Amino acid sequence: MAYALNEDQQDCLQELINVAMGQASDQLARYLDTFVFLTVPNIELVNGQGLSSSLESNTDSTAVVSQGFFGYEGIRGEALLVYKHKDSDRIGDLLGYEPGELSVEEQLIDISSILTTTFLNVFASQIENQMSYSAPKLLAHTQDTVDDYIKQISFDWDMALKVNINYQVTDYSFNCEMILLIPAAAIENIKTVIDRILEDY
Repeated sequence: MAYALNEDQQDCLQELINVAMGQASDQLARYLDTFVFLTVPNIELVNGQGLSSSLESNTDSTAVVSQGFFGYEGIRGEALLVYKHKDSDRIGDLLGYEPGELSVEEQLIDISSILTTTFLNVFASQIENQMSYSAPKLLAHTQDTVDDYIKQISFDWDMALKVNINYQVTDYSFNCEMILLIPAAAIENIKTVIDRILEDY
């Protein structure tokens, strides 16, 4: 498959993500003054149909916040933060807001932006890059809305590199999932950057 990563590229990307997860979770834990547990991330290459199916499995009874990211050398994509409804009510406590200070929607956007930018800034620093971000958007809780939104973004989604990361905040029994989607054109750019890193070793 033309866009597939070879074993060395996959291992390198996995390590970059692991390091970014570790530093990001440490920063998040300090910010929230609690322990953040992270599971091993899942990295897979999916076609357009597979992307739609995988998003469908993640949007059942959830809130979804989407935020685009853009770096140098054509590194770009979309980050989705997926929340179960039962966790939405805990976000105010997690962020230390007073009751009624912000709506649940505003709280979701707030914590999503923290999670996305913290992780991706650490990831970018490892590859000597820098990220900029679009404004986060809260999507309606339906599969069609998420599908339509992704299709409207001006990327080629025939193929996508999909990275799943689960955050678990133990003190609050709070969980959310980050899904990074790297479109077809940017996969080649990611591979070029990874190959440069591998050559240095």
